[in-house]
Amino acid sequence: MSKVKTHIAFLVLLMAAISARAQMWLGKSDIGFTIGGMNYIGDLNNQSMFGTVNLAYGGMYRLNFDERWSMRIDIDYGHVEGGNPDYIARRNLSFHSYIFEGALRAEFNFFPFSMRDDHYVWTPYIFAGLGFFAYNPKAYFTDPLSGESDWYELQPLGTEGQGSPVAPDRTPYTLKQLAMPFGIGFKYHPSKSFTLSVEYGFRKTWTDYIDDVSTTYVDNEQLAYYMGEITAGLADRSSEVEPGYVNAVGMKRGDDSLDDWFAYFNVSFTVSLDFIFGWMLKKKCDNK
Repeated sequence: MSKVKTHIAFLVLLMAAISARAQMWLGKSDIGFTIGGMNYIGDLNNQSMFGTVNLAYGGMYRLNFDERWSMRIDIDYGHVEGGNPDYIARRNLSFHSYIFEGALRAEFNFFPFSMRDDHYVWTPYIFAGLGFFAYNPKAYFTDPLSGESDWYELQPLGTEGQGSPVAPDRTPYTLKQLAMPFGIGFKYHPSKSFTLSVEYGFRKTWTDYIDDVSTTYVDNEQLAYYMGEITAGLADRSSEVEPGYVNAVGMKRGDDSLDDWFAYFNVSFTVSLDFIFGWMLKKKCDNK
């Protein structure tokens, strides 16, 4: 009987310890959503940091280790596009792509910040981390043979000869890539349960094909023969602007010395997990 009591006492102490740790974890964690704008930086906007901005949104979880350091998990979804800046208007290339991003990152607060302390209610911060993103560039095109217009996925077509005898040294690019998010922000908590943040961050990538544009033109007639008329039409669209014009083999279609990036400006709203779930632990303690 004494062994049973010992086991029960041990379980009670263990549950109390777990409850205390859970309470501490809930008090240091918050969860919420982000909403803002996403834009692309690459060959089809002259590497401008402030290209066309489209709606983006996502969810986040943050664990605050102390008043200076936090770890954050982000899942974001947005839309980027680009095309036809003045200096390449004759090329007539354009694209749009939806981007799905997941990232793990660290945040450093310049000032002490704690949701549980009214003395530390705001701070600027910086962040950096590592993530992955999925994308799929598409372009709107009218088939000259059928006259039908549609959005075409560009990666399977091989518009720069990837995966074809036209350019055997070029392999198809993957639609899932690594990214390194980093940037700056400002956070403020109006109460011990809620935090508001504003941030601007870049995503450094290791691909030059977010826009499906990177290297040089290949022989368009051979491309049409091996990959089809749709591929050839999307590979060199100059004739849509200047009838009869065809870019020479080897002429620059993009700049492969620079990878493509994207950026995300957002406002976030988070709620402390202690505010959401803390009452469950308090209720258990009250019932003991």
